[in-house]
Amino acid sequence: MAVSLFDQFMSPSYLGVPLLALALTLPWILYPSPSSRWLNNRLLALQGWSINQFTRQILLPLNIPGHKWALILTSLMAFLLTLNILGLLPYTFTPTTQLSMNLALAFPLWLATVLIGLRNQPTAALGHLLPEGTPTPLIPILVVIETISLLIRPLALGVRLTANLTAGHLLMQLTSTAAFVLLPMMPSVAALTAVLLLMLTLLEVAVAMIQAYVFVLLLSLYLQENV
Repeated sequence: MAVSLFDQFMSPSYLGVPLLALALTLPWILYPSPSSRWLNNRLLALQGWSINQFTRQILLPLNIPGHKWALILTSLMAFLLTLNILGLLPYTFTPTTQLSMNLALAFPLWLATVLIGLRNQPTAALGHLLPEGTPTPLIPILVVIETISLLIRPLALGVRLTANLTAGHLLMQLTSTAAFVLLPMMPSVAALTAVLLLMLTLLEVAVAMIQAYVFVLLLSLYLQENV
């Protein structure tokens, strides 16, 4: 039973070819491209308004040098949001439930923020490893602790996204399985379970949006510390 539950998180393949690359390119196909006309349709107008609002919100706490990351952060938000929501559809695969993929997104971006800090303000970047006013005997211990907390950031980004989506998908599958099993024996209980599954699905849609936003927000906060 445990194997069948976790089978949904295995990377799908067809004729021995992994379909993960296809799943990663699908979000970019779904978004319409703006045309050269003065007036666009309502979908393009809504898409442009949403992107502008998110970009303004995510860049609000950033200094001016950090605004160069607007395109990366906005694209990453749209990418993760689309992947998370598409994974809630039946008979689909969610690439963001793969820890390897989430770490592949988190580690280079986190490393880029650290390198920017070391290049632009090396003293302040290294100063984060030792809080001001630390007693002399605690300096070696605090430097080790702060270094570990710095190095664990990309792991925390990847694990947070993976764990939240994996837990939600497992809970949805368990609830739907219970509804199907209870349907011939106790239809009333199965109906209540189906209502619970509907509410859980709505919750998972919210979780998919929130986790994509939290991933990008934490990256912007790491960037703010280094610009």
